[in-house]
Amino acid sequence: MSTSALSKPMKRSLPSVREALYCIVTLLLWLLVTALFIGFRIEHVFMALLVCALFFISVPTRKFLIAILPFIAFGVSYDWMNLLPNYMVNPIDTDGIYGLEKNLFGIKSGASVLTPNEYFALHTHPVFDFLSGFFYLCWVPVPLLFGFYLYFSGKTRLYLHFALVFLFVNLLGFACYYIHPAAPPWYVALYGFDAVPGTPGNVAGLGAFDEMTGLGVFDMLYARNANVFAALPSLHSAYPFIAMVYAFRRGVPSGWKIVTVLISVGIWFGAVYSSHHYIIDVSCGVILSIAGILFFEKVLMLWPAFRNFINRYTSYITQRRY
Repeated sequence: MSTSALSKPMKRSLPSVREALYCIVTLLLWLLVTALFIGFRIEHVFMALLVCALFFISVPTRKFLIAILPFIAFGVSYDWMNLLPNYMVNPIDTDGIYGLEKNLFGIKSGASVLTPNEYFALHTHPVFDFLSGFFYLCWVPVPLLFGFYLYFSGKTRLYLHFALVFLFVNLLGFACYYIHPAAPPWYVALYGFDAVPGTPGNVAGLGAFDEMTGLGVFDMLYARNANVFAALPSLHSAYPFIAMVYAFRRGVPSGWKIVTVLISVGIWFGAVYSSHHYIIDVSCGVILSIAGILFFEKVLMLWPAFRNFINRYTSYITQRRY
């Protein structure tokens, strides 16, 4: 959507011809690139139909669609990482990060020193299996629900800051994946230190949750993992932390503070316990989030042109009675 369109409040139920063309052309380009270079799936059709429905049904649904564009952009950018796998750009780190993790956080076990992942793999417990799976399922839904709460409760500007920071941190994380591809702990446990491009995703320790519940949700998710060698930084750890930071802003109920803190700590633990991330990955995810928030709030928001864009965007997506 153009900045000129954002600068004009909508007074009609149907979009202008220009807005409609922007929507249709953008959708067609997305579908074309996806079909040609990634592979067409039924959810792509569903998403395109949903976007069209939200855009054309009414003014409130169109405002909502424009409001969630940062999250849509996140989903598309994640999917499009399949266009150029990061292992084709830079060498994969399998042993360097493993050795650093052992040196910094190694746990002595007899005559050996184990990484925390290796230690937990030898000391599993059904309660931790369940909790790690439960918290890991919250990595995107909880930040999304928090964002929806902010938006529909009228905290539009705070919502927009949160949503754009969420997207910004994701893009920074994706860039890190290409600069320094890194294997997750489960990869080293299964394949050693030889980097094998094209290795499929693996549920690792989260498989215990699938077996316990019979849901098979992680098996389904990791079968479509866009990038196995994308462990550093852990964006799973970043998402709830970003929500937690904005939950502590003025006017947000204490319940959200409690929920986001619990989810953040739970995901951090689950990431290491299930062998999906090293402690280093989790720490870097949190550090990246802090850097992204500070840059957005303390640098970008001091730039007049960007601040004016945020003002226009906020005005455009604010829900009013019609």
